[in-house]
Amino acid sequence: MKGRDIMITRRDVLGGAATALAAGPSFSQAAPSVTPELVDAANKEGKVVWYTSIELSMAGAIARSFMQAYPKIMVQTERSGAERVLQRLMQEYASDIHNADVIESSDITSFELFKDKGWLAQFLPEEVKQLWPAEERDSDGHYATVRATLNTMGVNTDLIKSAGLPKAYADLLRPEWVGKLVKASPNYSGVVAVSTYILVQTIGWGFFEKLARQQVMQVQSAAEPPKVISQGERPVAVDGGEYVFLNYKHKGNPIDAIYPLEGSPLISGPAAATKDAPHPNAARLYTSYLFSLQAQQMMVDQIDLRSFHPGIKEPAGRAKLADLKLLRASPQALAAGVEETKKKYTSIFSV
Repeated sequence: MKGRDIMITRRDVLGGAATALAAGPSFSQAAPSVTPELVDAANKEGKVVWYTSIELSMAGAIARSFMQAYPKIMVQTERSGAERVLQRLMQEYASDIHNADVIESSDITSFELFKDKGWLAQFLPEEVKQLWPAEERDSDGHYATVRATLNTMGVNTDLIKSAGLPKAYADLLRPEWVGKLVKASPNYSGVVAVSTYILVQTIGWGFFEKLARQQVMQVQSAAEPPKVISQGERPVAVDGGEYVFLNYKHKGNPIDAIYPLEGSPLISGPAAATKDAPHPNAARLYTSYLFSLQAQQMMVDQIDLRSFHPGIKEPAGRAKLADLKLLRASPQALAAGVEETKKKYTSIFSV
């Protein structure tokens, strides 16, 4: 889905926020780093500006629920794609403009860039410091994973019955899948760029060289392969965002995610408060809210994202992260290797 900027104001809170707040404990219970002094200081600032690439309706739901909890603070939500979030910050900071209080996106490599440039506050909620896995938070305390997804294979369950399902990436190289596969491109999708880099480290470029001979339909974003297989254009997706496959499934489409035997790349989406935030206290309060059990459960329940909060209640029937083989790469490795991965991929697939 194309990103676009939105602004959520107090007037928006009146419509639809109740359902967002229906589940989960209160924010004050979920975020011990939030003190009355922080809330009072944030209330005096009265505003927080959030740059995000999260799904549009989810961004609105989070902003509305925060404003119900803190009605004296307006959330200005600027929603666009991860690449645009990066470009906007680069342009603004180059002109010494500091608009963003909190930033969030699916591109973890940009947070390493922001950190190196000194743009991020050294702030993480106590909850994150205590409960998040070490690999999902910056060791220097500048950012942490606020949402995650897996890059998985997918299948049209009407076209491919269980006995014929591919179980591994290696299975996709068999003759029966020639002309039946669809794949997103790392040149357009940050999720796929990260997952392609991780898969190269795991199963090598030889897999992709052989895959290129399978007459694979190439699409752009990680959201497109689920759409293609749900419509029956191709029966099997080489990759795609797990949450998108599951969203289609929940809407009654004959589609399901497949977690390959080699492992599923984990795509981490960080969040952070900015060092030069115009509203520094509101920035810390809103960052704490994003990591709270309430906001994390909303992301899980409403759009099937993954959370590292140990208090999360997993949706019925969804595989738990602890039961899956996860493939990871450090932000530093991704920052160093993703661009070269894109170039190599382009040379192999001629796209």
